[in-house]
Amino acid sequence: MTTPAAPSGAPSPRRREAVHETRVEGFGTVRVVPVDPARDIDLLYGWVTRERARFWGMLDHTREEVLETYEYLDSLSTHHAYLIHLDDRPVALFQTYEPDADPVGEYYEVRPGDFGIHLMVGPADGGPRPGFTGTLLTVFLAHLLAEDPGRRRIVAEPDARNETAVSRLLRTGFVLGPEVELPEKRARLVFLDRDAFLSRTASRTS
Repeated sequence: MTTPAAPSGAPSPRRREAVHETRVEGFGTVRVVPVDPARDIDLLYGWVTRERARFWGMLDHTREEVLETYEYLDSLSTHHAYLIHLDDRPVALFQTYEPDADPVGEYYEVRPGDFGIHLMVGPADGGPRPGFTGTLLTVFLAHLLAEDPGRRRIVAEPDARNETAVSRLLRTGFVLGPEVELPEKRARLVFLDRDAFLSRTASRTS
């Protein structure tokens, strides 16, 4: 989504408050910003109803239905949605959930310390950028694990047909779990161990 430039002399829009911010050398400043459903609805609707987002499961949703979905998520203490900004430009949507409070928790044996995520990268400006999704995912995972030491294992359940998403998660350190038949899709469960991820990222930065 293109945002018109502010008129000359007009104040810049207030910068969104982030729950996490980090500078990645050679990449840019990554900021994790909570979704504001009313403020972000045009962006969200434009992203989730594109054909490239078909595995998100909202292609046929109206603008009002998308707004209602994110307003509902915003009302929960167990589920959260975030926009990932790169140099103050929204580039990805992440959602988190506690498996015990989510339908997916009924389809596998939830362990203490499990924490779930969903990820969708927004439309790329200027074409694909090597390492883009992996960098965003690594920053977000590091934030989630640092935010709560009790999060021992990250769970994701991409559509089993979405080979690109599954492959990306495996390259980040997730391991394959079973395929499960959720009400809305056949999903491939994947799991990321906290200690294994932290060890992996530490070895890359040492």
